[in-house]
Amino acid sequence: MALTLPPPVDELQRAVSTLRAGGLVAFATETVYGLGADARNEAAVRRLFALKGRPSTHPVIVHLHDAEQMREWVSQVPPVAQRLAGAFWPGPLTLVLPRAPGVSDVITGGQGTVALRVPVHPLARELLAAFGGGIVAPSANRYGHISPTSAAHVRAEFGDAVQVLDGGDCEVGLESTIVSCLQGRVQLLRPGGISLSQLRAVVGEVDAAGDEDAPRVPGSTLQHYAPRTALRLVEDHALVQAVASLRAQGARVGVLARSAAPVEVQTTLWLQAPATAAAFGHDLYANLRQLDASGCTQLLAVAAPAGDAWDAVRDRLSRAATTAC
Repeated sequence: MALTLPPPVDELQRAVSTLRAGGLVAFATETVYGLGADARNEAAVRRLFALKGRPSTHPVIVHLHDAEQMREWVSQVPPVAQRLAGAFWPGPLTLVLPRAPGVSDVITGGQGTVALRVPVHPLARELLAAFGGGIVAPSANRYGHISPTSAAHVRAEFGDAVQVLDGGDCEVGLESTIVSCLQGRVQLLRPGGISLSQLRAVVGEVDAAGDEDAPRVPGSTLQHYAPRTALRLVEDHALVQAVASLRAQGARVGVLARSAAPVEVQTTLWLQAPATAAAFGHDLYANLRQLDASGCTQLLAVAAPAGDAWDAVRDRLSRAATTAC
Protein backbone atom coordinates (compact mmCIF):
# COMPACT_ATOMS: atom_id res chain seq x y z
CA MET A 1 0.00 0.00 0.00
CA ALA A 2 1.42 3.36 -1.02
CA LEU A 3 1.83 5.79 1.88
CA THR A 4 -0.97 8.35 2.04
CA LEU A 5 -1.29 11.18 4.50
CA PRO A 6 -4.33 10.98 6.80
CA PRO A 7 -6.97 13.65 6.25
CA PRO A 8 -7.03 16.56 8.70
CA VAL A 9 -9.02 15.69 11.81
CA ASP A 10 -11.61 18.36 11.08
CA GLU A 11 -12.11 17.04 7.53
CA LEU A 12 -12.63 13.50 8.82
CA GLN A 13 -15.04 14.67 11.49
CA ARG A 14 -16.96 16.71 8.93
CA ALA A 15 -17.29 13.56 6.81
CA VAL A 16 -18.59 11.58 9.78
CA SER A 17 -21.07 14.35 10.64
CA THR A 18 -22.24 14.45 7.02
CA LEU A 19 -22.84 10.69 6.98
CA ARG A 20 -24.70 10.76 10.29
CA ALA A 21 -26.89 13.57 8.97
CA GLY A 22 -27.86 11.51 5.92
CA GLY A 23 -25.39 13.10 3.50
CA LEU A 24 -22.95 11.56 1.04
CA VAL A 25 -19.15 11.39 1.23
CA ALA A 26 -16.75 10.03 -1.39
CA PHE A 27 -13.62 8.34 -0.06
CA ALA A 28 -10.67 6.27 -1.21
CA THR A 29 -10.49 2.51 -0.87
CA GLU A 30 -7.79 0.22 -2.23
CA THR A 31 -10.08 -0.76 -5.12
CA VAL A 32 -11.83 2.41 -6.38
CA TYR A 33 -13.24 5.54 -4.76
CA GLY A 34 -16.59 4.85 -3.13
CA LEU A 35 -19.60 7.13 -2.77
CA GLY A 36 -20.56 6.59 0.84
CA ALA A 37 -23.85 6.76 2.74
CA ASP A 38 -25.01 5.47 6.13
CA ALA A 39 -26.11 1.90 5.41
CA ARG A 40 -28.83 2.10 8.10
CA ASN A 41 -30.36 5.29 6.66
CA GLU A 42 -32.74 4.39 3.82
CA ALA A 43 -33.26 8.01 2.80
CA ALA A 44 -29.50 8.55 2.51
CA VAL A 45 -29.07 5.41 0.41
CA ARG A 46 -31.93 6.46 -1.87
CA ARG A 47 -30.23 9.85 -2.24
CA LEU A 48 -27.04 8.03 -3.28
CA PHE A 49 -28.93 5.98 -5.86
CA ALA A 50 -30.50 9.14 -7.27
CA LEU A 51 -27.17 10.98 -7.58
CA LYS A 52 -25.55 8.04 -9.37
CA GLY A 53 -28.60 7.24 -11.49
CA ARG A 54 -28.37 3.69 -10.16
CA PRO A 55 -31.34 1.29 -10.62
CA SER A 56 -33.08 0.48 -7.34
CA THR A 57 -32.77 -3.27 -8.01
CA HIS A 58 -28.97 -3.06 -8.14
CA PRO A 59 -27.59 -3.95 -4.67
CA VAL A 60 -24.75 -2.12 -2.96
CA ILE A 61 -21.89 -3.34 -0.77
CA VAL A 62 -21.80 -2.53 2.94
CA HIS A 63 -18.30 -1.56 4.06
CA LEU A 64 -17.34 -2.45 7.63
CA HIS A 65 -14.38 -1.66 9.84
CA ASP A 66 -13.82 -5.25 10.97
CA ALA A 67 -15.10 -8.78 10.53
CA GLU A 68 -16.83 -8.79 13.93
CA GLN A 69 -19.39 -6.30 12.60
CA MET A 70 -20.41 -8.85 9.98
CA ARG A 71 -22.75 -10.55 12.47
CA GLU A 72 -24.86 -7.37 12.68
CA TRP A 73 -25.73 -7.78 9.00
CA VAL A 74 -26.08 -11.52 8.37
CA SER A 75 -28.26 -14.29 9.74
CA GLN A 76 -25.42 -16.81 9.67
CA VAL A 77 -21.71 -16.92 8.89
CA PRO A 78 -20.79 -20.26 7.27
CA PRO A 79 -17.35 -21.64 8.20
CA VAL A 80 -16.19 -21.16 4.61
CA ALA A 81 -17.02 -17.45 4.85
CA GLN A 82 -15.06 -17.22 8.09
CA ARG A 83 -12.04 -18.77 6.34
CA LEU A 84 -12.27 -16.33 3.44
CA ALA A 85 -12.65 -13.36 5.77
CA GLY A 86 -9.69 -14.56 7.82
CA ALA A 87 -7.53 -14.88 4.73
CA PHE A 88 -8.49 -11.75 2.80
CA TRP A 89 -9.99 -9.17 5.19
CA PRO A 90 -9.18 -6.38 5.31
CA GLY A 91 -8.79 -6.39 1.54
CA PRO A 92 -10.49 -6.41 -1.88
CA LEU A 93 -12.94 -9.27 -1.24
CA THR A 94 -16.73 -8.94 -0.90
CA LEU A 95 -18.75 -11.76 0.69
CA VAL A 96 -22.43 -12.31 -0.15
CA LEU A 97 -24.26 -13.96 2.74
CA PRO A 98 -27.84 -14.46 4.02
CA ARG A 99 -29.01 -11.12 5.35
CA ALA A 100 -30.11 -10.54 8.91
CA PRO A 101 -33.65 -9.45 9.80
CA GLY A 102 -33.96 -5.70 9.57
CA VAL A 103 -31.44 -5.24 6.77
CA SER A 104 -33.11 -2.92 4.28
CA ASP A 105 -34.31 -3.94 0.83
CA VAL A 106 -32.85 -0.66 -0.38
CA ILE A 107 -29.27 -1.93 -0.01
CA THR A 108 -29.95 -5.53 -1.03
CA GLY A 109 -32.06 -4.80 -4.10
CA GLY A 110 -34.88 -6.76 -2.45
CA GLN A 111 -32.84 -9.97 -2.25
CA GLY A 112 -32.38 -12.26 0.72
CA THR A 113 -28.63 -11.67 0.74
CA VAL A 114 -26.32 -8.83 1.70
CA ALA A 115 -22.83 -8.01 0.34
CA LEU A 116 -20.12 -7.09 2.88
CA ARG A 117 -16.51 -5.94 2.66
CA VAL A 118 -13.76 -4.79 5.03
CA PRO A 119 -11.43 -2.49 3.06
CA VAL A 120 -7.71 -2.24 3.79
CA HIS A 121 -7.08 1.36 2.69
CA PRO A 122 -6.03 3.34 5.80
CA LEU A 123 -8.32 6.28 4.99
CA ALA A 124 -11.35 4.02 4.54
CA ARG A 125 -10.54 2.23 7.79
CA GLU A 126 -10.14 5.53 9.66
CA LEU A 127 -13.49 6.76 8.35
CA LEU A 128 -15.27 3.50 9.20
CA ALA A 129 -13.77 3.45 12.71
CA ALA A 130 -14.82 7.04 13.37
CA PHE A 131 -18.30 6.50 11.95
CA GLY A 132 -18.82 3.30 13.92
CA GLY A 133 -21.24 1.56 11.54
CA GLY A 134 -21.70 0.24 8.03
CA ILE A 135 -21.24 2.50 5.02
CA VAL A 136 -22.56 1.56 1.59
CA ALA A 137 -20.08 2.76 -1.00
CA PRO A 138 -20.60 1.93 -4.67
CA SER A 139 -18.10 3.52 -7.04
CA ALA A 140 -18.21 7.32 -6.96
CA ASN A 141 -19.32 7.87 -10.55
CA ARG A 142 -22.47 7.99 -12.65
CA TYR A 143 -24.00 4.54 -12.98
CA GLY A 144 -22.43 2.38 -15.70
CA HIS A 145 -19.56 4.73 -16.46
CA ILE A 146 -15.83 4.46 -15.76
CA SER A 147 -15.04 3.99 -12.07
CA PRO A 148 -12.85 6.61 -10.32
CA THR A 149 -9.40 5.77 -8.98
CA SER A 150 -8.42 9.27 -7.85
CA ALA A 151 -10.07 12.17 -6.07
CA ALA A 152 -9.79 14.18 -9.30
CA HIS A 153 -11.95 11.58 -11.07
CA VAL A 154 -14.66 11.96 -8.43
CA ARG A 155 -14.62 15.74 -8.65
CA ALA A 156 -14.90 15.50 -12.44
CA GLU A 157 -18.06 13.41 -11.96
CA PHE A 158 -19.81 15.30 -9.17
CA GLY A 159 -18.07 18.66 -8.71
CA ASP A 160 -18.95 20.05 -5.28
CA ALA A 161 -22.03 17.87 -4.81
CA VAL A 162 -20.21 15.59 -2.34
CA GLN A 163 -17.30 15.92 0.06
CA VAL A 164 -14.25 13.97 -1.15
CA LEU A 165 -11.72 12.43 1.24
CA ASP A 166 -8.56 12.28 -0.87
CA GLY A 167 -6.55 9.13 -0.19
CA GLY A 168 -4.36 9.27 -3.28
CA ASP A 169 -4.56 6.91 -6.21
CA CYS A 170 -6.19 3.55 -5.47
CA GLU A 171 -3.68 0.71 -5.11
CA VAL A 172 -5.67 -2.03 -6.88
CA GLY A 173 -7.67 0.12 -9.28
CA LEU A 174 -10.40 -2.44 -9.99
CA GLU A 175 -13.46 -3.31 -7.90
CA SER A 176 -13.39 -6.10 -5.33
CA THR A 177 -13.79 -9.78 -6.02
CA ILE A 178 -17.33 -10.86 -5.06
CA VAL A 179 -17.98 -14.37 -3.70
CA SER A 180 -21.25 -15.83 -2.41
CA CYS A 181 -21.27 -18.39 0.40
CA LEU A 182 -24.79 -19.80 0.26
CA GLN A 183 -26.26 -23.25 0.87
CA GLY A 184 -22.85 -24.88 1.17
CA ARG A 185 -21.66 -23.52 -2.16
CA VAL A 186 -18.91 -20.99 -2.83
CA GLN A 187 -19.45 -19.11 -6.09
CA LEU A 188 -17.39 -16.41 -7.78
CA LEU A 189 -19.81 -13.67 -8.85
CA ARG A 190 -17.35 -10.97 -9.95
CA PRO A 191 -13.57 -11.25 -10.49
CA GLY A 192 -11.41 -8.63 -8.83
CA GLY A 193 -8.24 -8.12 -6.83
CA ILE A 194 -8.38 -11.63 -5.34
CA SER A 195 -7.94 -14.26 -8.06
CA LEU A 196 -9.82 -17.52 -8.44
CA SER A 197 -6.67 -19.52 -7.67
CA GLN A 198 -6.16 -17.52 -4.45
CA LEU A 199 -9.73 -18.28 -3.37
CA ARG A 200 -9.34 -21.98 -4.12
CA ALA A 201 -6.11 -22.11 -2.14
CA VAL A 202 -8.11 -21.15 0.97
CA VAL A 203 -11.46 -22.98 0.57
CA GLY A 204 -10.96 -25.59 -2.15
CA GLU A 205 -13.70 -25.74 -4.77
CA VAL A 206 -15.06 -22.40 -5.98
CA ASP A 207 -17.68 -22.41 -8.72
CA ALA A 208 -16.80 -19.86 -11.40
CA ALA A 209 -19.59 -20.74 -13.81
CA GLY A 210 -22.48 -18.40 -14.50
CA ASP A 211 -25.75 -19.18 -12.75
CA GLU A 212 -29.21 -17.66 -13.31
CA ASP A 213 -30.05 -18.28 -9.65
CA ALA A 214 -27.00 -16.42 -8.32
CA PRO A 215 -27.62 -13.20 -6.38
CA ARG A 216 -27.44 -9.96 -8.33
CA VAL A 217 -24.23 -8.10 -7.53
CA PRO A 218 -22.66 -4.77 -8.47
CA GLY A 219 -21.05 -4.54 -11.89
CA SER A 220 -22.86 -7.55 -13.33
CA THR A 221 -24.77 -5.85 -16.14
CA LEU A 222 -23.65 -6.57 -19.71
CA GLN A 223 -22.42 -3.02 -20.22
CA HIS A 224 -20.69 -1.27 -17.36
CA TYR A 225 -17.46 0.65 -16.58
CA ALA A 226 -17.96 2.21 -20.02
CA PRO A 227 -16.49 5.34 -21.61
CA ARG A 228 -18.88 7.62 -23.45
CA THR A 229 -16.88 7.10 -26.64
CA ALA A 230 -17.56 3.79 -28.40
CA LEU A 231 -14.99 1.15 -27.40
CA ARG A 232 -14.19 -2.03 -29.36
CA LEU A 233 -12.04 -4.95 -28.25
CA VAL A 234 -9.49 -6.19 -30.78
CA GLU A 235 -7.14 -9.16 -30.75
CA ASP A 236 -3.53 -8.05 -30.77
CA HIS A 237 -2.81 -9.43 -34.25
CA ALA A 238 -5.75 -7.49 -35.73
CA LEU A 239 -5.04 -4.11 -34.12
CA VAL A 240 -3.05 -2.42 -36.90
CA GLN A 241 -5.60 -3.41 -39.54
CA ALA A 242 -8.48 -2.22 -37.33
CA VAL A 243 -6.83 1.19 -36.86
CA ALA A 244 -6.24 1.56 -40.59
CA SER A 245 -9.83 0.60 -41.41
CA LEU A 246 -11.30 3.10 -38.97
CA ARG A 247 -9.00 5.90 -40.13
CA ALA A 248 -10.05 5.23 -43.71
CA GLN A 249 -13.62 5.87 -42.57
CA GLY A 250 -12.57 9.22 -41.12
CA ALA A 251 -12.54 8.17 -37.44
CA ARG A 252 -10.26 9.74 -34.86
CA VAL A 253 -8.87 6.61 -33.21
CA GLY A 254 -7.61 6.09 -29.66
CA VAL A 255 -5.83 2.87 -28.69
CA LEU A 256 -5.11 1.05 -25.44
CA ALA A 257 -2.50 -1.66 -26.02
CA ARG A 258 0.24 -3.50 -24.17
CA SER A 259 2.86 -2.51 -26.76
CA ALA A 260 4.20 0.69 -28.25
CA ALA A 261 2.64 2.09 -31.41
CA PRO A 262 4.24 0.83 -34.64
CA VAL A 263 5.90 3.68 -36.51
CA GLU A 264 3.62 3.23 -39.52
CA VAL A 265 0.40 3.54 -37.48
CA GLN A 266 -1.15 6.97 -36.95
CA THR A 267 -3.73 7.49 -34.21
CA THR A 268 -5.12 10.42 -32.28
CA LEU A 269 -3.85 8.80 -29.06
CA TRP A 270 -2.04 5.50 -28.40
CA LEU A 271 -1.61 4.49 -24.75
CA GLN A 272 0.85 1.73 -23.93
CA ALA A 273 -0.47 0.04 -20.80
CA PRO A 274 1.71 -2.10 -18.47
CA ALA A 275 2.30 -5.70 -19.49
CA THR A 276 1.43 -7.34 -16.15
CA ALA A 277 -2.17 -7.96 -15.08
CA ALA A 278 -1.93 -6.12 -11.75
CA ALA A 279 -0.32 -3.02 -13.25
CA PHE A 280 -2.66 -3.03 -16.26
CA GLY A 281 -5.66 -3.22 -13.92
CA HIS A 282 -4.28 -0.47 -11.70
CA ASP A 283 -4.08 1.91 -14.69
CA LEU A 284 -7.13 0.72 -16.64
CA TYR A 285 -9.76 3.24 -15.54
CA ALA A 286 -7.37 6.18 -15.66
CA ASN A 287 -6.37 5.14 -19.19
CA LEU A 288 -9.98 4.79 -20.29
CA ARG A 289 -10.77 8.22 -18.90
CA GLN A 290 -7.81 9.74 -20.75
CA LEU A 291 -8.91 8.13 -24.01
CA ASP A 292 -12.50 9.24 -23.45
CA ALA A 293 -11.38 12.86 -23.00
CA SER A 294 -9.07 12.85 -26.03
CA GLY A 295 -11.59 13.84 -28.70
CA CYS A 296 -11.45 10.45 -30.38
CA THR A 297 -14.56 9.14 -32.09
CA GLN A 298 -13.62 5.45 -31.76
CA LEU A 299 -11.59 3.65 -29.10
CA LEU A 300 -9.83 0.30 -29.52
CA ALA A 301 -8.47 -1.85 -26.71
CA VAL A 302 -6.45 -5.01 -27.09
CA ALA A 303 -8.18 -8.00 -25.51
CA ALA A 304 -6.68 -9.34 -22.28
CA PRO A 305 -4.60 -12.54 -22.30
CA ALA A 306 -5.83 -15.86 -20.90
CA GLY A 307 -5.25 -16.85 -17.26
CA ASP A 308 -6.99 -16.06 -13.99
CA ALA A 309 -4.58 -13.23 -13.19
CA TRP A 310 -6.27 -11.35 -16.05
CA ASP A 311 -9.87 -12.34 -15.19
CA ALA A 312 -10.79 -9.00 -13.62
CA VAL A 313 -9.25 -6.98 -16.45
CA ARG A 314 -10.96 -9.18 -19.03
CA ASP A 315 -14.31 -8.76 -17.27
CA ARG A 316 -14.03 -4.94 -17.08
CA LEU A 317 -12.92 -4.57 -20.70
CA SER A 318 -15.68 -6.84 -21.99
CA ARG A 319 -18.36 -4.84 -20.14
CA ALA A 320 -16.82 -1.48 -21.11
CA ALA A 321 -16.81 -2.40 -24.81
CA THR A 322 -19.75 -1.91 -27.12
CA THR A 323 -18.50 -4.47 -29.65
CA ALA A 324 -15.62 -6.90 -30.16
CA CYS A 325 -13.77 -7.71 -33.35
